[in-house]
Amino acid sequence: MRAVRAAVSYWAMIFALGFVLGTARVLWIAPALGLVPATLLELPVMLGASWWASGFLLRRHGVSAAGEALAMGVLAFALLLAAECGLAGVLSGESPAQWLAGLAQPHAALGLAGQVVFALIPWWRSRR
Repeated sequence: MRAVRAAVSYWAMIFALGFVLGTARVLWIAPALGLVPATLLELPVMLGASWWASGFLLRRHGVSAAGEALAMGVLAFALLLAAECGLAGVLSGESPAQWLAGLAQPHAALGLAGQVVFALIPWWRSRR
């Protein structure tokens, strides 16, 4: 149960930051620089925030076992993908299949790679 509470908190913190930064990326940065450079600018900020948030939440929720930390990251990753798919439907009118197909685009593949790292960070932090 600790891992579930930590996962929901981890997802919520990073999703909120991602929503703000993603809005800036889509509205201002990508039109000026392009999708890939804009994603490359956002990615280190998101991963740095993920590193900090996961450490904070591992301590706060008492998640110390590597398996629990991995479960935390995987559940947060699943919540993140579900939220992004839902937002794509609401904001862009994309179906889940269209959203999934869009992950093959270079900027989206970079973002997905960052999200995989996001999922693994709690496990990584728990092993230190």
